[in-house]
Amino acid sequence: MVTAGRHELVDAILKCRNAFVGIGAVSGAINVLMLTGSFYMLEIYDRVLPSRSGPTLVALSILALTLYAFHGALDLVRARLLVRIAGSLDEGLGRRLYDTIVQLPLTAHSATHSASDGLQPLRDLDQIRSFLSGVGPLALFDLPWMPLYLGICYLFHPWIGLTATVGGLILITITFLTERLTRKPIRTAVALAAERSALAEASRRNAEVLQAMGMGARLGTLWGELNAKHLASQRLAADVGGGFGAISKVLRLALQSIVLGVGAYLVIEQKATAGIIIAGSILTARALMPIEMAIGNWRGVVTARQSWSRLYALLERIPVPAQQMALPRPAKSLSVETVVVMPPGKSNIVVLDAAFRLTSGQGLGIIGPSASGKSSLARTLVGAWRAAHGKVRLDEAAIEQWSPQVLGRFIGYLPQDIELFDGTIAQNIARFDSEPNPENIIAAATAADVHRLIARSPDGYETRIGEHGAALSAGQRQRIALARALYGDPFLVVLDEPNSNLDAEGEAALTRAITGVRERGGIVIVITHRYNVLSAVDMLLVMGEGKVLAFGPRDQVMSKLVQRPPAAAAPRPAPVHEAAPRPTPLHVVDTQEAAS
Repeated sequence: MVTAGRHELVDAILKCRNAFVGIGAVSGAINVLMLTGSFYMLEIYDRVLPSRSGPTLVALSILALTLYAFHGALDLVRARLLVRIAGSLDEGLGRRLYDTIVQLPLTAHSATHSASDGLQPLRDLDQIRSFLSGVGPLALFDLPWMPLYLGICYLFHPWIGLTATVGGLILITITFLTERLTRKPIRTAVALAAERSALAEASRRNAEVLQAMGMGARLGTLWGELNAKHLASQRLAADVGGGFGAISKVLRLALQSIVLGVGAYLVIEQKATAGIIIAGSILTARALMPIEMAIGNWRGVVTARQSWSRLYALLERIPVPAQQMALPRPAKSLSVETVVVMPPGKSNIVVLDAAFRLTSGQGLGIIGPSASGKSSLARTLVGAWRAAHGKVRLDEAAIEQWSPQVLGRFIGYLPQDIELFDGTIAQNIARFDSEPNPENIIAAATAADVHRLIARSPDGYETRIGEHGAALSAGQRQRIALARALYGDPFLVVLDEPNSNLDAEGEAALTRAITGVRERGGIVIVITHRYNVLSAVDMLLVMGEGKVLAFGPRDQVMSKLVQRPPAAAAPRPAPVHEAAPRPTPLHVVDTQEAAS
């Protein structure tokens, strides 16, 4: 059984095997037609000039021009076939690689892929497509015909064939040296290019911070250092490839002259005719041309091969998800069973043995100090991270039993770091659904209390918000992201710091939205440092150092929180109806006592 990565890449190429066979046949015809010039010159020197026959010259010229026309037409066909093969490969793998790029940061393999090369798979596919569309494959298709030309040279005379063979062996040696000496600098240049691009993109996203805090010059220096290293590696690869390419070109030209000299000597010794001098020179050059082309384009060959290897390994590690049987829409409960969470690609535990159960219509508040595992638990609840141990279940079915596309219909998620996409407000709220229901969009916006704000925008719901929602304020982005989380009335809604950028009016709207989810039978989980929003939930979970320290009815847990250690005068937390921006460190009772 072939692996997923091998099957996908090789199969994508094998789907074009008929086109490759066609290219091989066309290449054979082209290489035969390439003999036109040699035999035309041979006939001119050995037949036309001795006989001084004008009609023979005209007939030979017409035949040669006709063959050249066929040659040009077949060359055009071959080039177009290669372009279409490259396009077919891109069409077959492009969407698969996009899905892989999205999944990669959420898998255990993300540790081997830093943010700097997050888009490298797409660049690799572009490199392979560019190689297939260029002249590199033409040299590979022409190389098998090299023995034909050398054989004809031997038929002319063994010395001419031997001269061409020696030249070919020298060029093959140059090709081998080019491959060995350019492999490492090309690989280094690709890696540095990815780091350079990542730093430039991060600087662009954080332009305000760089400007306000005077960091631009320092990061510019860092970018300059990366760019200098990238250029040095690229220059080394280009120098090696260009140097050997120049040597091969000069060698081929010199071989033509050497063959002319050998042919002249053979004519003097009356061992060959005058036409063989020119024909042998042309054939020698044609025999060595594929090797020269390969050397001149060797950098593209090496880069394409490295891209192929990376894609092969990546698709092998992240196979296509198996098809899942359709399950009914969850409507009863959420169960968290001794869940252990580790960030993708890391080995440190950030949540240890979290366990609780919620039923339809309940709301849970999760509180605790920073770095206590709250956001990590939220990512696991919505399926963004997979639990290292334990299960998260909706109506007794583990969330892994749904495909992400199906599960997403039942889940609303507002992450702590809000990301909106370049598009209209309606598209962002509707999660870029291809056929959104306008009523559902308006209902979600109304539930988030952002409908009036949108209606007053220049183009209403069709207002474009720019990349990352740059046209909106932080509070507006948060409320539109809340509407996105509520779109389609999902059963489970997880809100991570949903009021971090909201004013009093926004917090009141958030409270109503949480209440609305519960009233329609959904489950809502709110992670917060500001206790006033807890008035809309009925259950409370306290976390500390990755562990669940307390879980139970909100009022019971709140009443048992010890706010003031004996040696400290820490204030008590604000009541749930009052604003309290930040809680002090909590000392709580154990889970069983809080739930009793």
